[in-house]
Amino acid sequence: MNPESSPSSPGRRTIRRILVVGGGTAGWMAAVALARISGNGTTEVALIESDEIGTVGVGEATIPPILAFNALAGIDEAEFMRRTQASFKLGIEFVDWGALGDRYVHPFGPIGMDIESVPFAQVWLRANAEGFATPLRDYNLSTVAALGNRMCLPSPDPRTVLSSLKYAYHFDAGLYARFLRDVAESRGVTRHEGRIADVVLDTGTGHVAAVVTDDGRRLEADLFIDCSGFRGLLIEGAMQAGYEDWSHWLPCDRALAVPTRNVGPLTPYTRSTGRDAGWTWRIPLQHRTGNGYVHASAFTSDEAALQTLLNGLEGEALAEPRALRFVAGRRRRQWIGNVVALGLSSGFLEPLESTSIHLVQAGISRLLALFPDRDFEPLLAAEYNRMMQLQFEQVRDFIILHYKATRRDDTDFWRYVGAMAVPDSLQSRMDLFRATGRVFRLDDELFAADSWLAVLLGQNIQTRSWDPMADALPADMLRNRLAGIRDVIARTAGAMPAHEAFLKQYCPASL
Repeated sequence: MNPESSPSSPGRRTIRRILVVGGGTAGWMAAVALARISGNGTTEVALIESDEIGTVGVGEATIPPILAFNALAGIDEAEFMRRTQASFKLGIEFVDWGALGDRYVHPFGPIGMDIESVPFAQVWLRANAEGFATPLRDYNLSTVAALGNRMCLPSPDPRTVLSSLKYAYHFDAGLYARFLRDVAESRGVTRHEGRIADVVLDTGTGHVAAVVTDDGRRLEADLFIDCSGFRGLLIEGAMQAGYEDWSHWLPCDRALAVPTRNVGPLTPYTRSTGRDAGWTWRIPLQHRTGNGYVHASAFTSDEAALQTLLNGLEGEALAEPRALRFVAGRRRRQWIGNVVALGLSSGFLEPLESTSIHLVQAGISRLLALFPDRDFEPLLAAEYNRMMQLQFEQVRDFIILHYKATRRDDTDFWRYVGAMAVPDSLQSRMDLFRATGRVFRLDDELFAADSWLAVLLGQNIQTRSWDPMADALPADMLRNRLAGIRDVIARTAGAMPAHEAFLKQYCPASL
């Protein structure tokens, strides 16, 4: 048998060594997922990081697909939540986005339910126009539970409304990376400590042959995963991928972050508040609250941004604010040769919809689906780049929607984003919704139609029409069905325990 071949696939040159370059959330997520491949008895997985280099901490708020990643990794939920000081998240509350004084929730889970095979959104639009619908938030269990500070696990019985509850987490990104490191190392991943001083390319293929540490160690691999952060040490520094700048649509290019002591009830939702030149976040964890201000340097000074952040804090600051700089966009190619970029190395979209960790997860899942051998068939990289480009663009459009769909004109920043031209892909969706009340999406698109609906209606985008099938339903029947949906959701949420009490019973934090 050819020693270069896999015993299970004669003739195939199986990847023998994978090196993840960089730790943090992205690096250790990749290491945990790729450790599954080492079960073939041939492939070894290693990671190199330096304790001297701090990590940005990719996100502290997540969206429901992270449950699938944890399940894939065989992670016990309660243990994970204890180790990361996590709380539950049922959605995001947006304050002062559509207009000053406006509030709405982008929730997880379905909004309402189809009535006589007519989509609920179309029924609600008709009922709202005729004056007998209450606000959209009343028809989603995650929203009602979130605003009541209630939480429990969903029911496995699909016949119950409680089965519609969808959730994600808030957690400490540093603790999450530490937790994943323990999981990865327990599954055979080798960690190397050190700073990378040089990248060696193979003169024949142009692939990365090895990285060299500042103390002279040479680490070779067949496949390199670049999780080196914004600098993109391999994907940009060595492979020169190029960067597609989206800052004309997403002008925020700075962030300040600071933790504070918890005050008040531990809310099971993230809050995003529109400010003069961007927006602030509030993310409650068991041991502290994460706060930050994402802003555009063209519309505010560093000093004014810092004051905006500090003025909005609800609790005592536990550290000095940390500053980050970024350019919204993505690498033109995220897989080149034998290098695949994940996390900040692959691109950056502001965390308005908590998508940073999901984009890491999406990259990992696509890499596993298209996993190469040492011949690195170019078609695999081309397909990966196509899929990740589409994923980034879909998330980009959804984030831009929040800015474009505003009536605020109180500052230069809001006047700019409200008037700017947006990608054709987004403009066509907005135009279709205004004209018909309908939202269409690709089957594998991240954000569901109800997510688009929540933001479009939450920011008061008005529709001129709706599905004519909704007009065929008797008004009295609709009133009763809508009232019934509201009632069962309110009763179900009311019977749930308080979020904080449920956390203490289910996963009390431990450091």
